[in-house]
Amino acid sequence: MTERKTNLLPKARQQLKNLAPLIHCITNPISINDCANALLAVGARPIMAEHPKETEEITATAAALTVNLGNITDARMESMLLSGKKAKELEIPRIIDVVGVSCSRLRLAYAGHFINVCTPSVIKGNLAEIKSLCGEDISSTGIDASDQDQISQDNLPYRATAAKQLAKKTGAVILASGKTDLITDGDQVFLVNNGCAQMARLTGTGCMLNVLTGAFLSVLPPMDAALLATAFFGICGEEAETPDGMGSFHVRLLDQLDRITGETLECRARITQYHEEEIYEPR
Repeated sequence: MTERKTNLLPKARQQLKNLAPLIHCITNPISINDCANALLAVGARPIMAEHPKETEEITATAAALTVNLGNITDARMESMLLSGKKAKELEIPRIIDVVGVSCSRLRLAYAGHFINVCTPSVIKGNLAEIKSLCGEDISSTGIDASDQDQISQDNLPYRATAAKQLAKKTGAVILASGKTDLITDGDQVFLVNNGCAQMARLTGTGCMLNVLTGAFLSVLPPMDAALLATAFFGICGEEAETPDGMGSFHVRLLDQLDRITGETLECRARITQYHEEEIYEPR
């Protein structure tokens, strides 16, 4: 492992505050309010339009597009595809959060179609969801990854190579979130070890990471955007951690997204590059 410089992180955050980019989010109603507030806290401007008759027009004005398969509906599926095609046509960066593809054949098939047609800049999911996109068996139930579907020292060579292969196949940066986050562009593999246990207990933190990555995509290349957004959000979670309960943590997390200092970001980021020999054999 080698340490990666993190001086880009405070600079990227300042760029967001200076530019106030418009981020088009087609996300689920469970997390829509938190996603909008997370973007506002970092200086971006959210718009959550999802009607099929207006999404293309709105995407065309945005600095990035973020889509999310959580709580999926027919209308949202149509809107995401229309917006994804428009973003591709106009070369607007785009990210898909493949929520639930490990437990739903509908979502898995749709995600594959969206990725093929709209060629997202970043594909985000937990490790179980990324494994499903790779065609592997998974052991999770619902939308959560099981303990077996987390990065460990034993499975890291396999997981890293599988993610690299998916990145090369799709042309997207892969962001596999979990206790340890894995990010790859098909060549380089990075691990992020920021975050806290309370983040996994708060509904919508994965969705918030998705839209925050979209915000960073508006000012950074896809690999840097995925890497730095993940570290940024994890550090904010660490700073927000509290024994006072989940309600307090929820509020403190939003406060940190707004108020965390560049100095804290630069010194707290735990990003390493993975170099170990890859032994994964595709099935």
